[in-house]
Amino acid sequence: MKTVAKAALLASLMILTSVGGIAARPSAKAADRGNAISLETAVPRQFGTWTELPQSTAVVVNPQTQQLLDKIYSQVLTRTYVDGSGARIMLSLAYGDDQRGGDLQAHMPEVCYPAQGFKLHSNVAGTVQTAFGDIPVKRLSTSLGPRLEPVTYWFTMGDRAVQTGFDKRLVQLRLALTGQIPDGLLFRISSIDENPAHAFEQQNRFVNDLLQAVSAKDRLRLSGLRGPNPA
Repeated sequence: MKTVAKAALLASLMILTSVGGIAARPSAKAADRGNAISLETAVPRQFGTWTELPQSTAVVVNPQTQQLLDKIYSQVLTRTYVDGSGARIMLSLAYGDDQRGGDLQAHMPEVCYPAQGFKLHSNVAGTVQTAFGDIPVKRLSTSLGPRLEPVTYWFTMGDRAVQTGFDKRLVQLRLALTGQIPDGLLFRISSIDENPAHAFEQQNRFVNDLLQAVSAKDRLRLSGLRGPNPA
């Protein structure tokens, strides 16, 4: 969509939102709508060939301080998984039940990783293909000293995966028109690997295995996918 057309569409939606603001003032959170998610129970500790590692042997480095996490998010889940070949994937999920202010958007990995001392070598848009549809993602290559950590992440708002600020604003306005408060989820996976291409391939496999293992309702909340992907 061209920039002018995007601006016109956004302006129209903003006018509609303003006109309908009194009648449809956002007041209902996801939990009120029966769409709440519990990260702890939604994500299995074992699925496919992946098994959660005990916390004492996990190697996750969270680029955000605990104080910041507690302030921004209503739920956080951090785990490390290993498969039969020894491959390790670090999973970090952060959920906020009120995203009208866009706090999750403001703390994307390309912002918080460098803020905690990581070097950001690349940041490109990508796609994770699954049996349920494609997920628009960002791929980062980062390092902290000798630690090379490729990262894949995406952001969902409501029941949609969004990649740009425009996409995010459209979802916010759509929900506002029906009196719904937008919630958001940041889904991040990473691995320690000197070969980014290999790391991203392993991360794609992890995502596919996870989405196959969760319920349709939780899959929608985690990825914005209703699936299955049409042949």
